[in-house]
Amino acid sequence: MTKINPLLTAFHQTKYPLGGHGKRNIQVLLEALQDIDGNMESDMYGNGKLIEDFQAEMAAYLGKESAVFFPSGTMAQQIALRIWCDHQGVKKVAYHPLSHLEIHEEDGLKELHHIEPVLLGDKDRLIRLEDVLQMKDEIACLLLELPQREIGGQLPDYAELTEISAFCRSHGIKLHLDGARLYEILPYYQKSAREICELFDSVYISFYKGIGGIAGAILAGDETFTKTSKVWKRRHGGDLISLYPYILSASYYFKQRLHKMEQYYEEAKELAALYNQLPDVATKPLEPVTNMFHVHVNMPKEKLESLLVNLYEATGVGFTHYVREINETSCCYEVSIGDRYAHVPKDELRKAFEWMDSKLSVR
Repeated sequence: MTKINPLLTAFHQTKYPLGGHGKRNIQVLLEALQDIDGNMESDMYGNGKLIEDFQAEMAAYLGKESAVFFPSGTMAQQIALRIWCDHQGVKKVAYHPLSHLEIHEEDGLKELHHIEPVLLGDKDRLIRLEDVLQMKDEIACLLLELPQREIGGQLPDYAELTEISAFCRSHGIKLHLDGARLYEILPYYQKSAREICELFDSVYISFYKGIGGIAGAILAGDETFTKTSKVWKRRHGGDLISLYPYILSASYYFKQRLHKMEQYYEEAKELAALYNQLPDVATKPLEPVTNMFHVHVNMPKEKLESLLVNLYEATGVGFTHYVREINETSCCYEVSIGDRYAHVPKDELRKAFEWMDSKLSVR
């Protein structure tokens, strides 16, 4: 029997939820298909005009020779690292201790591909140039996640990023970009996707996070790399007979939301500033570098959950649907700005933070 979560229930009943684009329901697909000719031919087992045109469009956007559409980023990234390990003749890759591959994929890289990960740097901070320079292990590939989600969406300085890239190239190490949130970092860096991807040998991007599609990913690189990735995609069962629902929604929301990333970024900075005025509350990073950040609260998880439920009932403004415990006296949650934030009246937002401030100030 499913246990009722009071915070989640209360959040779904709020009039003004602050994060994301909206509920992930069937409407996402209906919107994407509204202007589609029903006689359009679908893709079939990875071939056909629909998928090939979209792959070419994404390759051009990323500045890479070629691109392949995958049903999931988990599949795409494991395959990318397998290709580079086979190419280099080394079964080791390096990435951050809180990389998606390390904490969310049930050791898929180790169990399916017998690749040994080298956890680089400390879990509470970004991988730095000095970590790469001091690396003892021989590795085939270094994976960098931009932004580093699990520590609040932090980013390295662009100059340091270029130095890491130059070091890898001069030492024969392949550099792979976990760009699940690539679009979201462009406003901060003031660079195009092509300029950032030039620093990397291979790139993965997602279509369901900031873009808000159903699912799906692109893996891009040179022709040899992507040709090999297609073989591995077939081996992994990724060549579904048709992927068009994912491709059409990816294409639709890519066009709908790519130009809004600057807006989301500015709104994230605005919202973080409101959080940082509250007692015992701080965002990580203090000023966001993308449309996402983490909110840290010096309060036990259960106490904050109860306070948030009361906030939602009193103001109709939804801060978050979950809270994660850090220790007995503190907790946190993630904020990711999308379409919904712009529809929250400023007066209602101000009232919600004033309500929260009044409750936190009397503790």
